[in-house]
Amino acid sequence: MQWTLNRAVQCARKAGRLPSGNSWVLSRHDQHCLAIAPYKIFVVRSAHTEPKRVRVSHPILSDAQRSTIYALSTPPGKAGVAVVRVSGPDALDVWTRLVKTRKQRVPEPWKMERCRIAHPETGEVLDDGLAVFFKGPKSFTTEDVLELHIHSGRAIISSVLGALSRLPFCRPAEPGEFTRRAFHGGRLDLTQVEGLKDLIDAETEGQRRLALRAAGGATRVQFEQLRTEIIGCLAKIEALIDFGEGEDIEEGVYEEARTRAVKLKNTIESYLQDNRQGEIMRTGVRLTIFGPPNAGKSSLLNFLAQREAAIVTPVPGTTRDILELSLDIGGIPVIVSDTAGLRKTADPVELIGVERARNAIEAADLALCVVSCGDLDRGTGLEFPASVKTLITDETFVLFNKSDLVSGDSETRFRGPHRWMTSLKTGDGTTEFLEGFAKALQAKYALSDEGESGRTPLITHARHRVHLESAAQFIDAFLATSADDIVLGAEELRYAAHAVGKVSGLIDVEDVLDALFRDFCIGK
Repeated sequence: MQWTLNRAVQCARKAGRLPSGNSWVLSRHDQHCLAIAPYKIFVVRSAHTEPKRVRVSHPILSDAQRSTIYALSTPPGKAGVAVVRVSGPDALDVWTRLVKTRKQRVPEPWKMERCRIAHPETGEVLDDGLAVFFKGPKSFTTEDVLELHIHSGRAIISSVLGALSRLPFCRPAEPGEFTRRAFHGGRLDLTQVEGLKDLIDAETEGQRRLALRAAGGATRVQFEQLRTEIIGCLAKIEALIDFGEGEDIEEGVYEEARTRAVKLKNTIESYLQDNRQGEIMRTGVRLTIFGPPNAGKSSLLNFLAQREAAIVTPVPGTTRDILELSLDIGGIPVIVSDTAGLRKTADPVELIGVERARNAIEAADLALCVVSCGDLDRGTGLEFPASVKTLITDETFVLFNKSDLVSGDSETRFRGPHRWMTSLKTGDGTTEFLEGFAKALQAKYALSDEGESGRTPLITHARHRVHLESAAQFIDAFLATSADDIVLGAEELRYAAHAVGKVSGLIDVEDVLDALFRDFCIGK
């Protein structure tokens, strides 16, 4: 016997899925019932099944979360301006207590005003600055927000923050709490939150472009489109379940759903087969420099860093451990590792360095072999030293150093794709090498031009990949079910939509939120 709508709600409340005592509204749409309680959204999937919550849009906030928060939103230190941000239901009261203007009145939203910042208890003027009030929900956090633009002196900042601490309805913000409130208020989804953090942390042009795309919502649109298509496929299967024995369903609906599922699977696999391009761009390309002793590896590291980062001596085995530097090469973030020279040795310390060098080569995204031209000049052919020969592949970059040791007639033998000839001692060929190496990195990792979103990597975080892989497995499970097990197939599609929804935060992902927001700075 099918459940009535009221019966479904009663069971949901009894199971603790719908809070009792709260006002709620119900509506029917395509055999679905939407129950909206304060701060939460529930979906009752159909009249004959147990109600199921599928999304928490605005989690019920605790008293601490409802309070008004404040923090310094600019880096500490001497500068022209510092910004103190206040957000919460009492932001307007903060304006009344601290901000003094010529005409003491209710502030005009979104208009910056010249003012004096005064202590709420003593009335002492703390600074002469600017203030702007953002009326919620048209603010970053969707709450009332007040920004105080003051002089960036340590004493001034300390006095203003101290004055805010005297207000009983205000408390210091926790790391990332402003952005977390923006997320809970529906201003941002998880991909935009991640993009915003990546934008703050971006150090290269490539990272900036990738993060700006995510923060602007382009990544969210793609994931939401994918999730919508899965739900559309699920809707056809649900229609067969609910009306399969009637005459309202056209023939071929099941086959159409399977065809759409195959396309969805291919789309997801195309996103997954990106060689981790987006993740590498965000965290940095790991490049390992290796080669025989005294080939010029440490000299190359110093050249790339434009400083004496590594010790350079004519004594073989000077470098015994891995030295890492983060560099910007052609707008691509690169983590360069200088390794010990590869050779047979009886020195136990140097032997450990050689073993670490081999492990670094295997773990690297790219490898650059540095060899001396003098060690390779073998008449008409080139013979790499045995210590590095087995480590060089078609993907390995090669730099032939010490070009001053060979004649000009033999230079053509050292050139080729991903191969350059230089003298790090005299500087000959270094410009050509740096330009060619930067172009090679850009060709492999740089983002596409604006508008060519098809070439831009969608996955930028490891959790994106995990959820997409799960979605692909659930779609595979759906395709493996027969028409007789259509109910089980529908459940697999529901799981697939659920997995994609985890990327943008369309379902309850409290553990992800805790891990994400704690890495934000206090004022963000």
